[in-house]
Amino acid sequence: MAKKLPKVDVVIVGVGWAGGIIASELTKAGLNCVGLERGKERKTEDYYMVHDELRYARRYEMFQDLSKETITFRPNEKIRALPMRSYGSFLLGDGLGGAGVHWNGMTFRFLPYDFEIRSKTIERYGKNKIPAGMTVQDWGITYDELEPYFDKFEKMTGLSGEVNPLGGKRSSDYPTPPMKVSPVMKLFLDASKKLNYHPFVMPSANLSTDYTNPDGIERAACQYCGYCERFGCEYGAKADPVVTVIPVAKNTGKFEIRTHSNVRRILHKDNKATGVMYIDMTTGEEIEQPADIVVVTSYVFSNVKLLLTSKIGKPYDPATGKGVVGKNYAYQVEAAAAVGFFESKEFNLYSGAGSMGVTIDDFNGDNFDHSNYEFIHGASISYSQSGNRPIANNTVPPDTPGWGQAFKSSSLKYYNRNVSVWAEGSCMPYQHHFLDLDTTYKDSFGDPLVRITFDFEERDKHMVKFMGDKCGEVLKGMGADQVVVYNEQGPYEITNYQSTHNTGGVIMGASPDTSAVNSYLQMWDMENLFVVGASAFAHNSGYNPTGTVGALAYRAADGILKYSKSGGSLV
Repeated sequence: MAKKLPKVDVVIVGVGWAGGIIASELTKAGLNCVGLERGKERKTEDYYMVHDELRYARRYEMFQDLSKETITFRPNEKIRALPMRSYGSFLLGDGLGGAGVHWNGMTFRFLPYDFEIRSKTIERYGKNKIPAGMTVQDWGITYDELEPYFDKFEKMTGLSGEVNPLGGKRSSDYPTPPMKVSPVMKLFLDASKKLNYHPFVMPSANLSTDYTNPDGIERAACQYCGYCERFGCEYGAKADPVVTVIPVAKNTGKFEIRTHSNVRRILHKDNKATGVMYIDMTTGEEIEQPADIVVVTSYVFSNVKLLLTSKIGKPYDPATGKGVVGKNYAYQVEAAAAVGFFESKEFNLYSGAGSMGVTIDDFNGDNFDHSNYEFIHGASISYSQSGNRPIANNTVPPDTPGWGQAFKSSSLKYYNRNVSVWAEGSCMPYQHHFLDLDTTYKDSFGDPLVRITFDFEERDKHMVKFMGDKCGEVLKGMGADQVVVYNEQGPYEITNYQSTHNTGGVIMGASPDTSAVNSYLQMWDMENLFVVGASAFAHNSGYNPTGTVGALAYRAADGILKYSKSGGSLV
């Protein structure tokens, strides 16, 4: 029988960016919160002098143990899903701070078009522009409504950036100046301007200068060491939950973090959540934590799994398109790119930062006329100098042998002479793309694994062809002596890393018929349950998702505080 603990105001499931923001805002307002994190404790001191590419980047030190819990995957319902046994397409974070600790720091705002994508597409092109089976929908919120929360997230992180000339209106500039502009970045900026595009220095959560945020958190500037993605930051220069929002919540005295606590069920009665049941991983004990409000802030797959195993919300049925939990799973389309090789120029590519880069948005969202193209939305196109670490960076021209002396010589020659321009492509949802519970495979507790049903579509192939050619165009303008263009999108391949930008499954919207949560991320079916994270995205944009996750988390926090005072549905 489970051990039952005293009730608290709020229990938070998962303490990453979303959970940390919720905890910070609620505890500052006086609510008592417990945060349950299934991984271990983390602190900046853990990463002092630990530039170990083998341990962190290649052996996945900071990620979920796939032997205990993973996902299963199939491209369509006719094929049996199989478990992901080794890391490839994406990396599942584990531990305090979640994926917010090992991210690169690229922090964009989704475009105004994204939040009203169906309405705006039909308004400009007509209903036939949206193909049969594509389930795009408006998010139930506008960019203007969310803008103050974007601003709040950026000030909390100390975001360094240059305003996107094609982005939505802003209430203020970035709180810190852009990152340094390297020689390669300068080539990208100049080439893009000559092509009449609108380049800007990428927004970065790697601080360009020392900064103190509105909560009084002080952090030092980035050292451009190049160890961001898959690593914790030894300087605290990269904004992550452990060095920003979590300390604020802890300092109130109203936030208790319990690590090694794996939540298996949301408990509920009479359409109200009553708490959660979790396993203390250090003892194996089953514990019940009652709460007035439950906030689920774990990763996309875990959010969906917890709702389905707890029998909350109507599961999505791809045959009918009815139901909402598991609906509109999306990924990222990242096959479009170009690599340039320079013979007479050499750069220092070892130095860098996770979000040290430049971007154009001329082909993102609806910033260009799609009338003659067989896709909607688009991609941001960027060059990012994240730091070429020694083990996994040996890009060579395509005619180079794959091993031997010629390969070694070419690797050494082009280590500081190759430049990649890449497209971060949007991903549209389809009726046959979804998440559900696997009927065969289970985790170490005996609960079903989450199953992904997904593949790239014809729309993606057309977009990749278009974007790959644009990447090559920019690189040629940068003066590369040889440009190799990648503009073909094959079937989805789960063994090759692309990004950890999984979205959807608990999507937001204006109606319980088509969405699981409202614009405050409050469950339509259970008013004291909030589900926060990229699981709320009704599609994925041509950007990294973290900035929009952060903004939605701040809005959800406002909603939770309103609910704690008056109850009821918030919309």
